[in-house]
Amino acid sequence: MEKAKRCAIFGNTYQPKKCEAVQKLFDALQASGIFPLIDRPFFEYLSEEMQIPVPEHQLITDDAFQADFAVSMGGDGTFLTTAMRVGDKQIPILGINTGRLGFLADFSLDDISQTLNNLNAGLLRQEQCNVLQVDCSEGQMDGYPFALNEVAVLKRDNSSMISIRVDLGGEYLTTYQADGLIVNTPTGSTGYALSVGGPVMLPGSRDIGLVPVAPHGLTVRPLTLPDNLDITLTVESRSHNFLVAIDGRSESCVDSTRLTIRKAPYQVIVLKRPETTFLRTLRSKLLWGSDARTVHSS
Repeated sequence: MEKAKRCAIFGNTYQPKKCEAVQKLFDALQASGIFPLIDRPFFEYLSEEMQIPVPEHQLITDDAFQADFAVSMGGDGTFLTTAMRVGDKQIPILGINTGRLGFLADFSLDDISQTLNNLNAGLLRQEQCNVLQVDCSEGQMDGYPFALNEVAVLKRDNSSMISIRVDLGGEYLTTYQADGLIVNTPTGSTGYALSVGGPVMLPGSRDIGLVPVAPHGLTVRPLTLPDNLDITLTVESRSHNFLVAIDGRSESCVDSTRLTIRKAPYQVIVLKRPETTFLRTLRSKLLWGSDARTVHSS
């Protein structure tokens, strides 16, 4: 990419100590001659609550912004919000991890100056990540209908399971009796889907995961599907409503609403360190190959 001139900055507003480190980012951007655009809620948090001096900037007040790259400061949740705001603009996202486990945020503020130098030198990898699109039989979803990680259909209360009929490409698959069902991308395979027993998928896989949440049936197992199939979900529940969570953003739907989930017509570009591979990240984040006795004793 050409030398970056404008950077869109998004961040969480609930990590005071870590947000103080944003001054390192501002200093590095200024040294690189990159002009910051700052999301209004993050700016107000930094300037009013944290009393951090913010350099010359432009506020982002809606989604009609343009930048050469975007910075997400936080954990994976902040990264997902940033991806939603970037949408289909094809703006690469650089995730600075101030969270915990984080698979999406690959960078640290400790070496942000070198990271920006590598960015301008074209040394960072660009990972193209598939996105899911949700269409609703009752009209448009209230929120943003695209997911980088997953779309989850979930029961709304604790009283009973929900019934989820699944059709793949127009052909009936099965009806799950479960607490919910997750439809995830390869990026989302290390998120919610992983926590309920879904398979890990390598980046670039042309797959979609179908992972039931607490299914009523010992033979029910997660499925991996080709990403060219339309997935139709028809839900019934005793409470006559259910939740749809799109990358954690939830809204309620009425009983018998039909959802169609398919691969979106755009991808999200995630910036990665050139030396970092997904397999290395798995070993590091999930402690694969480590001796549990050594980990517990340290």
